[in-house]
Amino acid sequence: MIIIYSEKVKEHFKNPRNMGELEDADAVGEVGNPVCGDIMYIYINVEDNKIIDISFQTYGCGAAIATSSMITELAKGKTLEEAMNITREDVAESLDGLPPIKMHCSNLAADGLHKAIENYKKKFQM
Repeated sequence: MIIIYSEKVKEHFKNPRNMGELEDADAVGEVGNPVCGDIMYIYINVEDNKIIDISFQTYGCGAAIATSSMITELAKGKTLEEAMNITREDVAESLDGLPPIKMHCSNLAADGLHKAIENYKKKFQM
């Protein structure tokens, strides 16, 4: 099976944005897919209810890395509420689409962001 990716997916895979662990993260969202084996960690720093810094660590395929990179770009500078409204479809559309067999990767990226925000709210009792 040949999988064809958009130029944006390839660009975010080859040159991921905001990659690496945030040592002083306010919260972390960890998600995984047992079927494909992808694991993502989304790290956030929040100030005045806005995501001021965000990064990721992803162990998975090229699409998983690209969606992790894209979610960081979509969420940075947004309020927690705005970031919670970023959908799986938003991630895929921002990458000019994903092959159907790789759509679960965008699910992980959005879910990881949402989990990080939920963990932040629990930690700081919001």
